[in-house]
Amino acid sequence: MAFVFFGYDQGVFSGIIGNPNWLDQFKHPKSSLEGIIVSIYNLGMFTGCILNFIVGEKLGRRKSMWLAMAFVIIGAILQTSAFSQPHLMVARFITGIGTGIDTTTTPVYQSELCDANIRGRLVSSEPLFVGVGIVIAYWFDYGMSFVGGSISWRLPIGCQMVFAFAVIVLVLGLPESPRWLYARGRNQEALQVLCDMYDAPPEDKKIQHEQDAVLEVLAIERETGEYRWSQLFKRDQVQTGRRVLLAYGMQFMNQMGGINLVVYYVTSVLEDNVGLDRNLSLILGGCINTMFVIGSLVPTFFLDRLGRRRPMMFGSFGLAISMMMIAILLSFSGTSSGHSTSAASVAFFFTYMLIFGASVNCIPWVYVPEILPLHVRSKGAAIGTSANALWNFFVVMITPVITEALPWQWPLVFMALNFLFILLVYFCYPETANLTLEEMDLLFTPGDDDLSKKKLGRSTAVVRSLDRGGAWRKRGSDSAEADFSDPQVLKGDFGAEHMEKVV
Repeated sequence: MAFVFFGYDQGVFSGIIGNPNWLDQFKHPKSSLEGIIVSIYNLGMFTGCILNFIVGEKLGRRKSMWLAMAFVIIGAILQTSAFSQPHLMVARFITGIGTGIDTTTTPVYQSELCDANIRGRLVSSEPLFVGVGIVIAYWFDYGMSFVGGSISWRLPIGCQMVFAFAVIVLVLGLPESPRWLYARGRNQEALQVLCDMYDAPPEDKKIQHEQDAVLEVLAIERETGEYRWSQLFKRDQVQTGRRVLLAYGMQFMNQMGGINLVVYYVTSVLEDNVGLDRNLSLILGGCINTMFVIGSLVPTFFLDRLGRRRPMMFGSFGLAISMMMIAILLSFSGTSSGHSTSAASVAFFFTYMLIFGASVNCIPWVYVPEILPLHVRSKGAAIGTSANALWNFFVVMITPVITEALPWQWPLVFMALNFLFILLVYFCYPETANLTLEEMDLLFTPGDDDLSKKKLGRSTAVVRSLDRGGAWRKRGSDSAEADFSDPQVLKGDFGAEHMEKVV
């Protein structure tokens, strides 16, 4: 529900910025001012991430969610009652603060409440619900476009509060994160949450193994003392700084591929650049964003089988090709075949959203919380989400200007960036699928460290097997190579004797 709200909030303004009553109310803002009005919401998201830096670990996951929804409700009330440009911008900024806290907290919260072998599918369902929210917003805007007066845009904006109240009620029935509780020394509460999660007694082997793993990793991560903000990017035993930078880069890629140009402005682009009428642009905008939901079904069911690296690389390639085809077809504008080729470009907006939903949409939201060590998971996730918000703000702010100044060349910018992201993922990002959150440290700990020797129930060979086809390799490991033809190695099924053999 939290991500349905996020999607709804992302999509609702796309059908509103061309609404005649909205334009009259806010004095027909120029393209540069329109970009600021729309994108200031994302600047608020960035501020929300910064705020979560400060209070997230102190409040815990549940209280952070309630704080986020309080900001959302206040902002939605102010947006719905807006009568001037400054009023609207302040309101959108406040709503963005709540969304920043929400999107920083929710992926971490869900990652810490689910089993490793289903974590990818569960966390990747969050972006699926983003798509559901976007589609609801688009079709609601389309329906309200036939209604006269200010209610045609005030009601869709006000309905943000419905999702916020739903999240507040739902969180009441959820437990606090067991890993957060362990980090605060509340071990009995954490153990009870684990028992409730797995529906098993405290003596159950799975619960004991998970508890021991969390406590062991906490002990190792605390060797250097409590982490301050100044230490986030320093090199340490588990390479905290590198992992935070990887989290930031993953969310940067999520935004700079051009997605929010399509989400926020597809109806305007279809009108102004493709040459379609307002009604058809609204219908096609809704259909294009429906492809987002359809594509998101793929990782929801198959992400743990597909991994993280391959979908990200193949997805970026598909997005680059789609943007290239849009640019080529729009370049014929003004010629005798300009109308038909511009109309043909619509097909590649469909492929773009389908591919994005199936790949780049979900991977960052899964990857960021799972790659980060426990002692900085909340802070690191906030930094990752701040990248999403900051570059979202940048793209949304400049879009009205660049689509006007570069009527067909603008897709080439995003084409080049998507091709670049393929290389970045290939050379810099390790595979993380099917590892527990505690086992992530094995990816970044040299082979002769105590943590790698203890293995937390698996061998370093498992980590290598997950990444054996990629260019990225763990640095500084002196451990013996494992036999990947051994099915036990490939499955990660290790008994004590076998672990001794591969170590």
